[in-house]
Amino acid sequence: MPVDLDELLSPMHTAVVTMECQRGVIGDMASMGGLRDVMLDRGAIDTGARLCAGARAAEVPVVHCLAHFREDRAGSVANCRMLAASAKMSEQTGGLLIGSESAQVIQEFDPQPSDIEIARWHGMSPFMGTSLDQTLRNLGVTTVVAAGVSLNVGVMGLVINAVDLGYQVVLAGDAVAGIPADYGDAVMDNTMAFLTTMVTVDDIVARWE
Repeated sequence: MPVDLDELLSPMHTAVVTMECQRGVIGDMASMGGLRDVMLDRGAIDTGARLCAGARAAEVPVVHCLAHFREDRAGSVANCRMLAASAKMSEQTGGLLIGSESAQVIQEFDPQPSDIEIARWHGMSPFMGTSLDQTLRNLGVTTVVAAGVSLNVGVMGLVINAVDLGYQVVLAGDAVAGIPADYGDAVMDNTMAFLTTMVTVDDIVARWE
């Protein structure tokens, strides 16, 4: 079925939603260097920055989904290997603590006061236990443009939950990554292609100019 991108991406009902684009995840304080390296190799940080800037210029909401943790980890639980590894890493590096520099949105995205930040203390999906869904609905959003990391888990959770909640999802295909890189590509081809409309950042921003 042909997709009308102009209608799908209309600023009247679209929001950009970034996933864990934080200094301690893919930025200058990254504790998971491999993921940052893949984002840099793909140019995905630069394209993500263009996506955010283009959205702001068109008055499209930019929503950053962040992982934050209390120092005592209260309210969080390490109930899978990934969360256990994250908890151990936080203990060693002090990363992603509430109010810390590592928990901030990456500098390349030039976060602005108009941006909305929604943090979670637990789980893998930005919709679970947060106000993300209600915030998007209050903004009149029906199309979510997803960007960030990672295709392995976080972006996948964002996309699946958004689809389950009734949103149309556009994946900014050159502003996402997974590790290893070829696995991320396989997720794009074999999963995201069936759940989202995959578009480049240039094509997305062109609809807003």
